[in-house]
Amino acid sequence: MTLGISSYLIWGMLPLYLALTKPAGALEVLAHRALWAGLMCLVALAFTRGYRAMRAAFADRRTLGVLSVAGVLLTINWFVFVWAATNGHLVDAALGYFINPLVSVLLGVVLLGERLRPAAWVAVGVASCGIVVMGVAIGTFPWVALALAFSFGLYGFIEKKVGDGIPALVSLTVETLVVAPVLGAYVVWLTVSGRAAFPGGGLGHSLIMVGLGAATVVPLLLFNGAARRLPLSTLGFVQYLCPVMQFITGVVIFHEAMSGARWFAFGAVWIALIILTVSAVWRLRPSARQAQAATTGLQPKT
Repeated sequence: MTLGISSYLIWGMLPLYLALTKPAGALEVLAHRALWAGLMCLVALAFTRGYRAMRAAFADRRTLGVLSVAGVLLTINWFVFVWAATNGHLVDAALGYFINPLVSVLLGVVLLGERLRPAAWVAVGVASCGIVVMGVAIGTFPWVALALAFSFGLYGFIEKKVGDGIPALVSLTVETLVVAPVLGAYVVWLTVSGRAAFPGGGLGHSLIMVGLGAATVVPLLLFNGAARRLPLSTLGFVQYLCPVMQFITGVVIFHEAMSGARWFAFGAVWIALIILTVSAVWRLRPSARQAQAATTGLQPKT
């Protein structure tokens, strides 16, 4: 649980760090995130003697294919979030991460064939209604929120499925290295064309850009560790910390506008999450009573 809480607290504060990367654009920031994160992972593997496991992951076609998909999903998630945090859409990003637990529920239905309880269907319906109303009222498709929710939801699902046999650091290294050639070529093009903000922004800005590696790797390693130890439902509860911090940052610090439609959407999603949480806690009560009875030698009353 500590790993999950720590990862989401760092992600919750990340927009404040990303604001310091200007005037670099979102795609340049994304490229440096991936490149410095990949380098940091390789250094960490040298200290943990994990190169053999990394070579094994690259040698296995199925593992490499799955981790490549995870790397693409992670790259999409990074780009959308960086763009949103640096272009006045942090509130929309927060909405996306509030939606993420509901996406995890839907993934369980679509990918695992799980059956939803009535309360879960109600929660999904209420949240969907709020998002549709916001999209219609604003006049634009809420792509930031949905892209973040689905890309990270799918990433978490993949990590859960392949995590048992691959160390978290190895999987993260492979995921960053598979996208590094494309993003590295983009950085080279920016530099040659004279459009790069790094390293021309001075020592302080250069250190901030390099620091994107640690700001990326540390919370992801914590998240990967948590994803392999905790059920997806538990991760869903813990992740509320991140969007709450992002929402407060967007409204209070970045002064992003909150229209009536946005408040309606957030209210609908919060109600949906309350329904989902109460339903999950209620389902756990019989199990808790049975566990207590087993330790005391008593049978639960029926």
